Amino acid sequence: MVAPSLRARVRAGMIDEIKAVARRHLATDGANLSLRAVARDMGMVSSAIYRYFPSRDDLLTALILDAYQALGDAVEAADAAVDPVDLRGRWHAACRAARAWALAHPAEYALLYGSPVPGYAAPDDTVAPASRPPLALVGILRDGLASGRLRPPEEELPEPLRDDLAEVAAATDMALPPALLARGMAGWTQLFGLISFELFGRINRMLPHRDEYFDHQTALLADLIGLP
Repeated sequence: MVAPSLRARVRAGMIDEIKAVARRHLATDGANLSLRAVARDMGMVSSAIYRYFPSRDDLLTALILDAYQALGDAVEAADAAVDPVDLRGRWHAACRAARAWALAHPAEYALLYGSPVPGYAAPDDTVAPASRPPLALVGILRDGLASGRLRPPEEELPEPLRDDLAEVAAATDMALPPALLARGMAGWTQLFGLISFELFGRINRMLPHRDEYFDHQTALLADLIGLP
């Protein structure tokens, strides 16, 4: 394997430094990034930064990709650390890992799951990294079905919804029964609702014991999904 050239290493180092400075701006200014401000903090002329990121959107995309990958790493590692047959334990571990990452990286979480950035449209290459956390849940459900420890719920879905869910399952290779997929999606979206309410201060005055509240709520979601 050929080692990267000195020029490539220098460029990679500059890109990492630019992203680090941009993350600090996220923490103070939100997603309203300014390439000029980032360049100023780095002691660069504003035109120099465009050699690395031609536009604000390119820099935002780089930050989004890094954040999705970091969140995916955290969730997948937590899932893998639990006995594969312990479906509920894996669910709780994945949920706690997502919450812990969000609390440790609130600005990056807000970039991923907060209000859309005006004028920004995420490119297609963000789709696969964004899918990593929910696919960890899909893995739990698949393993439960394969082992017989998880049974699909016996419920009738409205035909349009059933058709939509079947298309989602086919397009993403999830291979889950529509009713189970519906419950899994409910669990995952409500998980991020829990995290967002905590991170954005919606429950701070009401619920000081937030660790216990989070575990209780994710246990209710495990019941909804049908995890034994």
